[in-house]
Amino acid sequence: MHLLDLPLAVIPIDINPVLIHFGAIAVHWYGLMYVVGIVSGLAVALPFAASRDIDRETAYRLFWPILVAALIGGRLYYVVQSNFGWYLRHPTQMFATWDGGMAFYGAIFLGGLAALAVCRRQGVSFPLVLDVAALMAPLAQAFGRVGNLINGDIIGYPSTLPWATRYTNAANTFVPSHVVAYQPAAGYELLFCLALFAVLWTLRRRLQVPGTLFALWLILYSVGQFVLFFERANVVVLWGLKQAQLTALAVIVLAIPLYLIWRYLYSSRSERAGDAESAPGHGDVAPMVVG
Repeated sequence: MHLLDLPLAVIPIDINPVLIHFGAIAVHWYGLMYVVGIVSGLAVALPFAASRDIDRETAYRLFWPILVAALIGGRLYYVVQSNFGWYLRHPTQMFATWDGGMAFYGAIFLGGLAALAVCRRQGVSFPLVLDVAALMAPLAQAFGRVGNLINGDIIGYPSTLPWATRYTNAANTFVPSHVVAYQPAAGYELLFCLALFAVLWTLRRRLQVPGTLFALWLILYSVGQFVLFFERANVVVLWGLKQAQLTALAVIVLAIPLYLIWRYLYSSRSERAGDAESAPGHGDVAPMVVG
């Protein structure tokens, strides 16, 4: 018998991924955690949006199309970077989000495009909306990782560590084995998301340039993905790295110079506006000429 098959002092998870059945309808823990995450994210995002002069009604008009686009993007990116051929042979499974399977970078890409379009239509500052989304994202994602932890669809390599997790419920079809313990990769990401939210929450009123909170979140999130994926049992695709790690590197390489350019343009525009306001004669009333 292999060492990893022996009884260990690990954390057993004996939870059915399906919370409850209503006839033919199954309510999954994963889906429930997504709903809880979105509601929790909104609870912190709406007051922050109000502090940036985005009223609640406008915030909801922005939120729904961005959310739909993010969910579609997250699922499509997961399908493409996973076993795409299998999904082409089983197209109905492309929409089986209740079984897990969302790639967050897809949500960022498509959600960001939707945000740009909706902000233009509503006449709202795109960078400000990105900042609001950045505050919401890690908290919402933390609850999503609770769903992953219950599902067992995000696991690390087999492990003998005392905090390794073993999925003992026979109804769990996500894990390769019910007797092997795995690194709790979803748990690591859960803790990282909470720490990232704490950092952003602390800095939310201190960063004056719009878009800075979003840039900070995107860069730190990508760094976290690059590091944490070393512990995830995903397929290595290039240079000893996994797909998400390569995407994270590309995002970091693009995000840093783009943010620096944006910051320079914003500062230059603000300086020009300040110079115009302080120019001689600005705001003076022309004297009345009496003939």
